[in-house]
Amino acid sequence: MRARRPDVVIVTSGHDVADARLHREVAALLRVGLTVQVRGLGDVSGGPPGADVHVRPRRAGMGRVLTAVRAALQARGDVLITLDPDAALACASVARFRRSALVVDVHEDYGRLLLDRGWARGWKARAAQLGVRLATAAAARADLTVVADDHVPPAAARQRLVVPNVPDATMIPAGGAPADAPLRAVYVGDLRETRGLYDMVEAVAGAPDWSLDLVGPMSEADGQWLARRLQEGTLAARVTWHDRLPPRAAWQVASRAQVGLSLLHPTPAFVAAMPSKVYEYLACGLAVLSSPLPRVVELLDESGAGEVVSSADAAAAVLTRWAGDRAELARVQAGAAARGAVLRAAGNAYDGMARRVAELAAVSARGRRASGRRR
Repeated sequence: MRARRPDVVIVTSGHDVADARLHREVAALLRVGLTVQVRGLGDVSGGPPGADVHVRPRRAGMGRVLTAVRAALQARGDVLITLDPDAALACASVARFRRSALVVDVHEDYGRLLLDRGWARGWKARAAQLGVRLATAAAARADLTVVADDHVPPAAARQRLVVPNVPDATMIPAGGAPADAPLRAVYVGDLRETRGLYDMVEAVAGAPDWSLDLVGPMSEADGQWLARRLQEGTLAARVTWHDRLPPRAAWQVASRAQVGLSLLHPTPAFVAAMPSKVYEYLACGLAVLSSPLPRVVELLDESGAGEVVSSADAAAAVLTRWAGDRAELARVQAGAAARGAVLRAAGNAYDGMARRVAELAAVSARGRRASGRRR
């Protein structure tokens, strides 16, 4: 028997199926009654619950482009949703041919993000920037263009919807560890130098009362650096790398901590952004220790939910102070929990996107049935 055509197919050539935004989108789509298929990377077991998940091996360069093309050709749904520039280009043609609606989720400023990639030099950078420009043009012509922030391109599109990287409260337990429990800090997200990997490890090295949980993928080179660094002092007993985890499992790890770390470097992609992990830490009730990104500075100043530091040594000093004054740590955690409660009460930002996708799916299905009758 031929399998039923899914309402929605999400295509990604660069994202693991355990990706948090992907999980949040799928959960919202399922809540409005749509059937969802996901074609991405990684391990099927890390995919969103309730979705039909298919995975391919992770590849780079032209291998990634071919992955995008193959996944697009296999995507048969009333709506195609893409999460990457190459997938957007591949699905734009497929969607038109198959009379599917196209939704492009542009959740980062890819042009600026390339400036943070060590491989993006010379001809590779020029080719990647050309691909980003073409994908941005395809996104602007999509039936629905979803962006993660006001500043994320394309600024003009047929139908543009801002869906910020705010938490889905159903995936995050409220309330971290109490201030008098064993002291733990946590980071959830991709791990590399510009995202603060080295700074976080050095900060905990300088704050011996603290342990650190690192949750997220890491390159082989960074993994080798971490393995060498953990051989020094007491770090091996205090730093745990959990690798990539699905969102619910990641936030179970985080719920054992008091502090969430976000020591991102001021790269072009990060300076204008609001890191999603900061909102998630607050939703979990964690005090936030952040690098001085402008929007995070404003949020923490207003909420009293954490502190801003400009170096690993400064982060170590704050952690040491909180270890010696648990009452102060408890007050900062209370400020985080209060702001987290506001985020939880604000509703789910992805539900509005899901309703728009449901409307597109209904229109696409009607058009496909009418075309079949005419034949």
